[in-house]
Amino acid sequence: MVREATHPVRLGGTRTAGAIRSLYIHAPFCARRCLYCDFAVKVAPGSDPGEWLEAVGGELRSLEEEGEFLLHTVLDTLYIGGGTPSVLGPTAMDGIRRLVSPSRLGSAGLEWTAEANPESFTKDVAEGWRRAGVNRVSLGVQSFHEPSLRWMGRTHGGAGAREAVATARWAGFHNVNVDLIFGLPERLGRDLEEDLRQVLALDAEHVSLYGLSVEAGTALGRSVAEGREVVVSEERYEWEYLTAVQRLTEAGYQGYEVSNFARPGWSSHHNMVYWSGKPYLGVGNSAHSYRHPVRRWNLRHWDAYRTKALGAKLPVDGREELDADAVRLERIWLGLRTRLGVATSGLPPLAVGRIRRWIAGGLAEEEGGAVRLTPRGWLILDRLTLELDDALAAVDAVPTALRS
Repeated sequence: MVREATHPVRLGGTRTAGAIRSLYIHAPFCARRCLYCDFAVKVAPGSDPGEWLEAVGGELRSLEEEGEFLLHTVLDTLYIGGGTPSVLGPTAMDGIRRLVSPSRLGSAGLEWTAEANPESFTKDVAEGWRRAGVNRVSLGVQSFHEPSLRWMGRTHGGAGAREAVATARWAGFHNVNVDLIFGLPERLGRDLEEDLRQVLALDAEHVSLYGLSVEAGTALGRSVAEGREVVVSEERYEWEYLTAVQRLTEAGYQGYEVSNFARPGWSSHHNMVYWSGKPYLGVGNSAHSYRHPVRRWNLRHWDAYRTKALGAKLPVDGREELDADAVRLERIWLGLRTRLGVATSGLPPLAVGRIRRWIAGGLAEEEGGAVRLTPRGWLILDRLTLELDDALAAVDAVPTALRS
């Protein structure tokens, strides 16, 4: 059984490497690239998973030989992301089951998630995934507003989301996530509250809420840089996020992380592995792995990754070993982005003073020996993380003999 973290993050103490019980596998293929997409994807709408499975199998064999990032005998979570895994058709997940090995996927508490877009999540795909052992589906809904969907480059219409959720239920999936995007350009005329009403009508167990980001290398980034597109105002962005949080909370969803909301008992165990600092293995192009104190990442582009993986070589592009400062910063950021929060016991007066100001400004709350950000605080998560880290770093820089 997967055990969720329930205690706030403690900034002191040590962290051990631990056994890897969570696996992420990247499926980079998409029918088309969305306007805003900065992910490591390859436009390839075909549904033959053979080449992908061969490359993934090659990397897994190389990992077994290397030994640094070995999977535990039994996995707690498996996540197939992308890209759009559903374009690989109904047999791809069974191929993954065989590569990872059924024995590793035999836990009664295993959470196996696979991502899909509504237009490619057919009954055949849903049935094939269920037979393989997938028990959680994440659907890239984003919006029900037709002009916004076309602008983003999404190929499903407003009805596609409803049909995809119905297909998931028909196939026996009882754990469904839907993605919803906010912060779209106002000129599109998208009504966020109407989209929220339709999302709630789907009665999904989980909702992921993402703000539109403008990345320099994307089609959207170029449009903004050239003045052909205008991003949403900061005030509108904040209003949409806070409105979405309020509507989801009123409907019974718990905001357990800055972008994730779940019915009680339905939070994503795999994502909580990332946010609680546990070890995980990433396989596939651009995938990241972490086992304290080492973080490493694979080659980003599919063709380069495939060549290495099929050539019996690890497709690693880079690695870093976290020092004490990096660990402290990461622990603050991970703690503040979730409802676990950061433990306040043992924090120096300078850090406590910063937290008191957050609470007075409505950016945080303190309960049960932990500081947790409010939705308003989550909007400036990075800034608050740096504030607290600066306070702790200033104390660490003072010689122990001079501290009061």
